[in-house]
Formats: sequence, C-alpha cells, structure tokens
Amino acid sequence: MIDLWYKNAVAYCLDVETFMDGNGDGVGDFGGLVRRLDYLEALGVNVIWLNPFYPSPNRDNGYDISDFYGVDPRLGHLGDFVDFMRGARDRGMRVLVDLVVNHVSIDHPWFQSARSSQNSPYRDWFVWSKKKPDDISKGVIFPGVQEAVWTYDRTAQSWYMHRFYEHQADLNIANPQVRSEILKVMGFWLELGVSGFRIDAVPFLIEYKGLKEEPERDPLLLLSEMHDYLAWHSTSSIMLAEANVEREKTPEYFGGREFGADERMHMLFDFPLNQYLWLGFVRKDAGPVAEALRSRPDGMPFQAQWAIFLRNHDELSLDKLTEEEREEAFSVLGPDPTMRLYDRGVRRRLAPMLGGDQRRLELAHALLYGLPGTPVMWYGDEIGMGEDLALDERWAVRTPMQWSAGRNAGFSEGDGDTVVPVVSDGPFAAAAVNVEASEREPGSLLKKVQEMIRTRRSCPEVGCGDWRLIEDLPPSVLGLCYSRRGRSLVVLANFADHVVDLPATALSVRHAKTELTSDGVHVASVDCTKLTLQPYGYLWLRPQPETSE
Repeated sequence: MIDLWYKNAVAYCLDVETFMDGNGDGVGDFGGLVRRLDYLEALGVNVIWLNPFYPSPNRDNGYDISDFYGVDPRLGHLGDFVDFMRGARDRGMRVLVDLVVNHVSIDHPWFQSARSSQNSPYRDWFVWSKKKPDDISKGVIFPGVQEAVWTYDRTAQSWYMHRFYEHQADLNIANPQVRSEILKVMGFWLELGVSGFRIDAVPFLIEYKGLKEEPERDPLLLLSEMHDYLAWHSTSSIMLAEANVEREKTPEYFGGREFGADERMHMLFDFPLNQYLWLGFVRKDAGPVAEALRSRPDGMPFQAQWAIFLRNHDELSLDKLTEEEREEAFSVLGPDPTMRLYDRGVRRRLAPMLGGDQRRLELAHALLYGLPGTPVMWYGDEIGMGEDLALDERWAVRTPMQWSAGRNAGFSEGDGDTVVPVVSDGPFAAAAVNVEASEREPGSLLKKVQEMIRTRRSCPEVGCGDWRLIEDLPPSVLGLCYSRRGRSLVVLANFADHVVDLPATALSVRHAKTELTSDGVHVASVDCTKLTLQPYGYLWLRPQPETSE
C-alpha cells in the first residue's frame, strides 16, 4: 500500500541556479544549496522540489534537456547531487525532481541522430511530417512569442513537431521505446534517492501527436505505466502532475478504482482553485474560492491529493476564468500590459500583486496552508520577494534568492555578473527584502510563515482529513471544518479590508482553542459565539473535547 506521507507534507520549490552560488561564479549550484539546507529546515518544509538541473543549452531555463542522466556542469556533478540528497535526508526532507519528457532540446543526441538520417534508430522517437502541415500555428502555447508548433529541419528534410518552443522537439510517446526510456530515466533518479517526480506538461505529454487519425490506443496508458513502475520500485514514491485542465478531466489524471480506471497520478496541482483564489483576492470576496472547492470531483481515491499553490516558476495563468473575470483580475494584478504574458497570465510575484501589504500576504500564506491539500511554496515568497519586469517572459519571477542586503543579495560572493540580475531597485529590492533582515525582525513575514508551517504540520486534518465548507458566513469570510480520527479543526479567513463579526450561530461549537491567529494571540478557550475577524484576518480553531463541529 502506498505511503501517504505527501498528504501532510510542506513542499518548497526552487531553481538550483538561482538559489545559492557556492563557488563564486555567479551561478547557483548544489554546493550552495547544501549550505542553505539549514535555512530550509528552520523554515519547516519537509519536501524540496527541484526545477530542472540537467545538462541543457538553457534556452528555456533548463526545460530544454540534452541529457536526462546528468547534472548541468554549471551546477555541479552527480557527486554533488548525492551530497545534497544526503544532506536533505539527514534533515528529514524528501526530494522531488522535475521530469520533463514531453520534449527534449534539439541539441540532445537523440534528436541529432534522428535528423541525420531516416534510417536512424531514433527517427521514430520524434514526430515528423514530410509535407508542411496545414496549420502550423494551431495550438501554440506561448501566443505572442511562439509562432508555430511545426518547424522545418533542412538536415532531416522534414517538419518536426514542438508544442513548446522550436528548440524543444516533441518525443513520440506512441513509440514503446520512448516510453521504456522514460521509465529508465525514472529508475535512474529513484536509485539516487528521490521520492518522486513533478511531471511537466502532462496534457501535452499524453496527447496524440501526428497528422493521421488517432490510433486505437489509450492516451493515458503512459501515466498508468509510470505509476505501475513507480509502485514496483517503491511504495513511497509519488508523481505530481502539472495538468491545467478542466475539472471534469481531472479524474482521468488521478485514475483509481473510484474513477473506473488504472491508478495514475498521486497529486495534481489545483489550477482552478489557484485562479479563483486570486479572483477572491481581487474582489475581497471568499465566494470564488468556495465555488472552486465545491467544483472538485466527488469520490476521490484515497491516494489522490491536490497540491495547493499561490505562485510558481511560470506566469500566473488565469485561463480558467471567464473573459470578464480575467480582465477584472488583470486590471488589479497586472494593470500594466508589460506585466501580462501569453494573453492569459501575469508575470509577477506574490508580494507585488498584493501591494506588499503584509496583512494580505499573511492571509495568502494562511490560505496556502489552510486549504485542503498539500501546500507548495515558490522560493522567496516566504520573505516577500518581488519580480524584475525588465527580464524577458517568465524570467521576471526567477531572480536570485535574496539572502542579505550585501553584494549580490548574498546569493554569490563573485565579482562578476550573476546568472540572472538580482532585484536591486524599488520596494522589493534586496536591500529592503532579504532573509537576514527577516530573521532579525520578530513580526516579519518569514517569522509568520514559519509559524504557519509548524501549525500546518501539526494539523494533519488539513491534508488527510474530511472537510466541508461552513455555510451562512459573511461574503468575505471563508470557513472550513476538517475532521480526522475524532479530532476537528476550523479554519476561517477574511478576504475583506474591514473588520467582520461572525454570526453567533456561525459555528456549532461553543468553545475552542486557538491554533493560529492573525494577531498572534493564542487563547486556551475562546467563545465561538463572539468571533471577530480583523481586516485580512485568519483564525484556526481546535474545538474543545466536550463539543464537536
């Protein structure tokens, strides 16, 4: 039976090349990351998700891989990776790595061989067309930046398919040899100790890629094969899917007997909830969040789990909102057109989108840890880092971690340029926002987030228990009641910028102990008939034994 450790985990996503430079060359590396493991341990996270660190031409931040079995020489070598894994394990942390197998870099030896000859053993590892496809721009993922999904290769004398950039050739997943190689890649990193994979671009990975009619095959077969291989290898390894799809399609990705299918993904990012959470922030209204939670499919398999997030390494996608809702969100979150990307998203970090208001940032983090699922944090959000809109596309939110107000924000001791410029201007510059200053300030966002993570990890009901929405609350208040093994927990959050008094009958419990409060005051017994939430306030309550919610 699968170990459900991931349901009560707190994950932290980082890019090795922008987290900490250990050798002074301006590029983050595994040596630097090892030096900062104590910081992550003190923060309270117990899962580290690594963005791609494999050899790559680095045209797409490492998502254009040229070797699945190594480490980018700029970041170290396999021995350094093993040292990192040992350090993480010694601190009780698990590691997830990105598995990017929808495509490879056109510099990958597989593609170079495939393009060299029609008789190459790797020719059918990719998707080719002798004739120019009818509509080469249909299905572009990056509107305004990407022009086509087919590109002509003069050496191959054929067109090759690439759902992403032209330097990322799509693998032919219908080829059993390709699927077998993917399992081999998984096995390699599992042997080195990782606890699983964040699977990149899953909807594109499993789609039929070609010009002829769809063959009679299950497009989800690969996910089932990956699950079965993982289960054979370890009962504690998982897959977390990036699948920004409609709610009605999510059961296909989870699989399981409850949905009449083979078991597939253990976790999915909850993109609809994320987008309606941001709409709730914009409107100062809890309604969109409640509706997104209600729209989750019923009868989830016991091993299935949602991943909750506020921001990540990409643009904040708003594609699941209606056009009117999206424009409403754009007007607040990205009022300047330079803040928007691909006609669907915002290329900004968490803190600037919430105006740098610590009350709102605390509320956002309290929701990250208080919504049903497993929280996944993007590095730097715990201190309120900002973006650099002078950088291209999604690089705006991928700047170096701000450790101090010193040179290169403490990211690098080198004298040269850093891999990406450090944020040096404005209210979110490293001089104003950094770890050292946050650690010295008792009421800093970092200190609050540390408390939230400790509380979340001590409340397994949120990740493992049953939950229900508390009805008949003021429009700005979200209420959730969790229960597990005879214990219950109430989570309340006020999206409004004003004080809200809750009705005396809002909760069926009379007295409760406070677990987490926005004012930092903890009470052994609070009268639940006289509850007040401050502007952007939050409150976690543990009903006392003699009562139940």
